[in-house]
Amino acid sequence: MRLECSSEVIEATLRFLQEAGRLRRECVVLWLGKRGDRAIHISRVYRPQQNAKSDMFHIPQAGMAALHDELRKGRLMVAAQVHSHPLEAFHSRADDEWAIVRHDDALSLVVPYFASTTTVHNFMQLTKVFKLSSAARWAEVPSAEVSRECLQII
Repeated sequence: MRLECSSEVIEATLRFLQEAGRLRRECVVLWLGKRGDRAIHISRVYRPQQNAKSDMFHIPQAGMAALHDELRKGRLMVAAQVHSHPLEAFHSRADDEWAIVRHDDALSLVVPYFASTTTVHNFMQLTKVFKLSSAARWAEVPSAEVSRECLQII
């Protein structure tokens, strides 16, 4: 199911990623939303408690517990995860292993260079989108298919 998010969601996402990037740290944010008839509408950008370095992030147990509380309170789902990399965007082995989203067709977005050059206007061009297959493998979605099949900024 395709995700729909506003430019405000992208702006909030980039603020979190760039703030961490200025400290030379990766960052992960979660897009929370609700499933509709035709799409999942992203209503919140959530930055969980996390431990991060220049080349990794990890959400500790307390961070996961707080996330679950947030989801229950808002009756929301984690629709996608978005995180930064220090250099080019790709889905690393650690990204595969530590991914928060695990449902079929889950999306994991990776923003390069700590999002330092990413804006709302070039987000779709610079960000790599990965989809989890039914075989539990992350595969890159070709950029020409992203807005048509996975993610639309409204």
